[in-house]
Amino acid sequence: MIVKEEFLSRLRKIFDLNQYEVKVWTALISRGTSTAGELSNISDVPRSRTYDILESLEKKGFIVMKLGKPIKFIALKPEEVVERVKKNLVRSAQEKSKRLETLKGDEVLEELNTLFTQGIKFVEPSDLSGSLRGRQNLNNHIDMMVRDAESTITIVTTREGLNRKMEALMTSLEKAKKRGVKIRIAAPIDASNIQVARDFKRIAEVKNMEKIKARFVIIDSKQIMFMLLDDEKFHPNYDVGIWINTDFFAQALEQMFELAWKEMKNVK
Repeated sequence: MIVKEEFLSRLRKIFDLNQYEVKVWTALISRGTSTAGELSNISDVPRSRTYDILESLEKKGFIVMKLGKPIKFIALKPEEVVERVKKNLVRSAQEKSKRLETLKGDEVLEELNTLFTQGIKFVEPSDLSGSLRGRQNLNNHIDMMVRDAESTITIVTTREGLNRKMEALMTSLEKAKKRGVKIRIAAPIDASNIQVARDFKRIAEVKNMEKIKARFVIIDSKQIMFMLLDDEKFHPNYDVGIWINTDFFAQALEQMFELAWKEMKNVK
């Protein structure tokens, strides 16, 4: 059986399989039904590992074991595999979510918080900085910053960025508003995002930023997250942001933004 490495690599990523699993699975698909020994020969997977791999594939819902001597394995339709994998992913995510929910109020979380609090005492505020890669990671970190905000939130973003912020941050921004946090949002506004801008007006001051193209967030004049790349030119996976906890830089950037903010037009 000859299967291109590129195809095997795609299958590994899509179905979250290791190298041996994807080789044995495609070998079985090509035969329909087969023994472990035959699959070892076809897939070039060591015989000593083949049974373990087949057992793993069976647990994941990719194949079925046929009882008898010798033991044979049956391939399922790819469409059926996709449905089973989807269901397993949903069930696994729900189980993990329940486990994490039980940590609230648990002594494990209390101990972790104690360790963090004790450790953070030895860190200079200016040392609390780092880089993040991938738009999802960036949004997750910004969401954390918003949830911790006590007085002010300033968001400067792009045309498409405003639409993304609705999905990623709206819930946390609404809660921040209820806490009395002042929220300001600036972005280029046109027909593609005017409705989102109006939705944000319920909880924030929103202005049309026509002359500046930038992406950053300032929290409480202390923390900054600023993105380094143009979101129109780079894939979300390659997006990069820098997070810094520094009063001096945050206040300086906010003062400069204040000058531009006064010149921007309110969203109607």
